[in-house]
Amino acid sequence: MSTSALVSRLSTEDERMVNLVRSKAFKSWRSKVEAVSGCAKPVRLTGSTCLQDTTGARFEEFEGQIFVPCNNRREAVCEPCAAKYAADTFHLIRAGLCGGKEVPEAVSGHVRVFATLTPPSFGAVHSQPRTRTGKARPCSCGEFHSDYDTRLGTPVDAAAYDYVGAVLWQAHSTELWRRFTITCARHLAAALGIAPGQLRHHLRISYAKVAEYQRRGLVHFHAVIRVDGPDGPTTRPPAGVTADLLCEVVRSAAAAVAVTSPHSDTVGTRTLVWGEQVDARPITAHDPDDPDALVRDHQVAGYIAKYATKGTGATSGVNRRIYEAKAIEDLDVSEHHKTMIATSWWLGGLEEFEALRLRKWAHMLGFRGHFLTKSRHYSTTFTAMRTTRAQFRLAEYLAGLGISDTERVSVVNDWHMTGVGYRSDAERDMASAIAARTAHRRSTHQGDSS
Repeated sequence: MSTSALVSRLSTEDERMVNLVRSKAFKSWRSKVEAVSGCAKPVRLTGSTCLQDTTGARFEEFEGQIFVPCNNRREAVCEPCAAKYAADTFHLIRAGLCGGKEVPEAVSGHVRVFATLTPPSFGAVHSQPRTRTGKARPCSCGEFHSDYDTRLGTPVDAAAYDYVGAVLWQAHSTELWRRFTITCARHLAAALGIAPGQLRHHLRISYAKVAEYQRRGLVHFHAVIRVDGPDGPTTRPPAGVTADLLCEVVRSAAAAVAVTSPHSDTVGTRTLVWGEQVDARPITAHDPDDPDALVRDHQVAGYIAKYATKGTGATSGVNRRIYEAKAIEDLDVSEHHKTMIATSWWLGGLEEFEALRLRKWAHMLGFRGHFLTKSRHYSTTFTAMRTTRAQFRLAEYLAGLGISDTERVSVVNDWHMTGVGYRSDAERDMASAIAARTAHRRSTHQGDSS
């Protein structure tokens, strides 16, 4: 683009921004954007909301257009919604560690470990290996790689890399996790001398885990694993359960489980297992100077919340589904990730892998699971937190109307969708500025609070 064309384009964009700000509808539009914290792609709704008492009499009504946040958890898609998701994740994880959100504070005294389970090797990749003392070692290719080397995570020999095995492992990773949790319970029962069928009468294992993509495009799992009494977090676990025992159980269970992929005449059958790098460390608040321990509260919860909003790390080009094979070649991703996507698409076309729906999840490099999952009794739920937040806001709004008895008030909504996203580049740019300002205010407030 020539200099004159660039200046003309900038001038046009500035003019559109000025026209937006000067428009009569700008104040109303800005309030809608601020209400969703500058969401990158809000859902536009038209309709009405009214408040009525138990007799059916209406006393407050709003009619018009509103924005609803997209609620996408990925930073690359929508930073404002991802920030809210990360905050909810933090509180969900922390409640299971320290109590709160209707979880008793006594859980902070239960046995808990922070575990990391990784995928196996499917071929040598460029990396930054280190000795036990932390000294850098050369990669298997013979070179030392900087943090900015684009080859990191890519195969040393792409022709020898097992892309089929990598994609099939990714597709079965959630099943591997399910079997791991079952095996953990069985190994713990054996260590305590309890029949597996009787374990539920003595204790309950709860967990919360998050999936994080490695540079090579495969996920590994970080998890908080907690042992409670038979009735969950309200009861203490048996005295025989120690943090060291739970760490050993995590390692032995990870080594014991395997999943067999569907048989294929084209690619054969694969036995899928966890990698050798399994880490399990006690979570404690009593000895923070211990290098082998993790502090119980915000350190673990913040770590998990951080990775709950990440994507594949391959760039934003794979943050949406792929609907045709020819679109893969145009993706702005590395050749390694592109090959994983293409392999997922190819395997998804084979009848024996139809149940895996790999074409639907090709943009996620074959990973089909949720990025954040938890067992039922670990802590609260996202739904419960969002319901509490909505009830608080309603009570706050009614208090402004002089109404304290919220039980006699009901909300009647009648909304329908008219579109998604903003209508112009000027609106998108202004919303982005509002999002940045909102994030700055939030971070400043948090800094002052601490």
